[in-house]
Amino acid sequence: MTFILASSSPFRAELLSKAGLTFTTDAATIDERVVEAPLIKSGLDAADVAAVLAEAKALDVAARHPGGLVLGADQTMALDGQLRHKPANMEEARFRLLAMSGKVHTLHSALALVRDGETLWRHTSTAHMYVRPLSPPFIGRYLAEISDSALQSVGAYQIEGAGIRLFERIEGDHFAIIGMPMLPLLSELRRMGLIDG
Repeated sequence: MTFILASSSPFRAELLSKAGLTFTTDAATIDERVVEAPLIKSGLDAADVAAVLAEAKALDVAARHPGGLVLGADQTMALDGQLRHKPANMEEARFRLLAMSGKVHTLHSALALVRDGETLWRHTSTAHMYVRPLSPPFIGRYLAEISDSALQSVGAYQIEGAGIRLFERIEGDHFAIIGMPMLPLLSELRRMGLIDG
């Protein structure tokens, strides 16, 4: 059976590859903001939004791959009770880091496995990220160092790189923070008999 990652994220693909999984990639073509808007209006929290988006991506790709097992993934960030998206430019990244300074934000990483339009499994992991107080000069130097990679994540950081310097404490699974809760996924794939157990 074909295993398909419904994402163009190099980070997610690298995690699957390093775990020894064989898969192909096919990014979903949904407009995430269009799917998300009524969810937010109805009062769904950031964790539920991530779960719905992960499933929507998997369903979109599964429609193009009959019989394939499709993995959808999504990550949302909540700061001050509001859902945040990837910064569009470096100025937005600077304001995002200033807003996060000295505060806790949450990352919700959701996965969904879909085959032929049927959702077989869902999972959401949450991490609490404690950002240390950040001075504007430090933020400027940090953004100059990491450059456009600041625009690749909702928090303008990758904890596997220089972004780890932003934090005083982290509560949650490392893989969930990166956007792919690997341990629950591998457990489910073993349960389904798709990988060696």
